[in-house]
Amino acid sequence: MIQLSHATKEYPRTGVAVDDVTLHVAKGEYVWLTGPSGSGKSTLLKLVYMDERPTRGEVRVSGVNSHAISGREIATLRRRLGIVFQDFRLLEDRTAHANVAFALEVTGAPPDSIPAKVSRLLAQVGLSAKAMAYPRELSGGEQQRVAIARALVNDPIILIADEPTGNLDDRATRGIFQLLREINASGTAVLMATHDIDLIRRSDYRVIEMHHGRLVADSSDPAVAEHARQRALDEAAGAGSGAGAANGGSSGDTASDELGSDELGSDELGSDEIASDGVA
Repeated sequence: MIQLSHATKEYPRTGVAVDDVTLHVAKGEYVWLTGPSGSGKSTLLKLVYMDERPTRGEVRVSGVNSHAISGREIATLRRRLGIVFQDFRLLEDRTAHANVAFALEVTGAPPDSIPAKVSRLLAQVGLSAKAMAYPRELSGGEQQRVAIARALVNDPIILIADEPTGNLDDRATRGIFQLLREINASGTAVLMATHDIDLIRRSDYRVIEMHHGRLVADSSDPAVAEHARQRALDEAAGAGSGAGAANGGSSGDTASDELGSDELGSDELGSDEIASDGVA
């Protein structure tokens, strides 16, 4: 379904955003992607929906290879994906119904099939009564539901959500999470980036954590955390040895000094907790 193999994304000005990530997401799986701001979550999602290409390594999504895919094939792939953003990205001069319909129109759906499908999707996200409302007349949670309905128009195999509850209050967040659970239960894989640790702890879905562009923990594979820890130790030891040689002194404590829990996990959820069976 989704396979990243030693994927790295490096930008000329800002450097490495995703660093040697190997990751597999199976068909129908629900996966949380967490980590502090700047850890590489959004860039990793962009690699998945191929808004960015890896500098090194490979990304495969539904059999499509990032090395070989053309611009036209990317457009085709994205019709098989649903993408939801934190800021909704609705057309302010169109109703909820028209926003969802527009996504069908641009993909060439038969015009006579659009009204019924839009009505079904708005019913699925609980907004039948708000079909003719404009975005400014909807709450944040309702706007995000419209965005989710829009993301579902092509019956995606994967729903990619980048901080979809970041601008919502707790009640709206719970509602969006429940909706995503229902979508996942119908067979759609969900890959969702979030800072909301309380939300993660309400489920036993798989959790992967990033830090400084690296995958540092995966609740389905405790070996990931150990690999990340050893890599950081090796790099800290190498840096310390260089500094020690330059200063003419020993750097034996450098690795232990620099390898704190903050280096391998976010402040909210450490890698040891993620690597445990499930999430408490």
